[in-house]
Amino acid sequence: MSERNAVVAVYGTHIEAEGAVKELQRAGIDMQTLSIVGKDSHTDEHVVGYYNAGDRMKYWGKTGAFWGGFWGLLFGSAFFAIPGIGSVLVAGPLVAWIVGALEGAVVVGGLSAIGAGLYGMGIPKDSVVQYEAALKTDKFLLMVHGTAAEVEKARDIIESTRPVTVALHAAEVVATATR
Repeated sequence: MSERNAVVAVYGTHIEAEGAVKELQRAGIDMQTLSIVGKDSHTDEHVVGYYNAGDRMKYWGKTGAFWGGFWGLLFGSAFFAIPGIGSVLVAGPLVAWIVGALEGAVVVGGLSAIGAGLYGMGIPKDSVVQYEAALKTDKFLLMVHGTAAEVEKARDIIESTRPVTVALHAAEVVATATR
């Protein structure tokens, strides 16, 4: 059985999200269980570029140092142009869920590719809609995926960093009785 537990926090700025990542790292949370999502906003005001250097994506732009640090720290990175949201940068395991949703042509009524990825990993649709709305307003999503105990520990750490919101999404375990 594959457990799909996650804690999702919304931050108002990349500086706040970065602080939370540093707290999680200090507490020994496995960095490969983290995902971060944020809009690439205000690109018309700054030079922006992306390129792949081996196994890492490089980023230049207004928040280049922020994203550049995550490409090497977190597992997986991607840039998506999402209708209704805009240009979005993603780092962490969520990238695989989004790509899986796109490759499998998963259509979840009214959700973007980001939303389909979140939904595919077990986040309830109502919450997904809220997270998409947060992205549209230039907020950042920080997620930790893992066992129930791991995400509860991460939630406690995240709550201390004062996110805009934080929610625990626990896997529904269905017990089957055998006679």
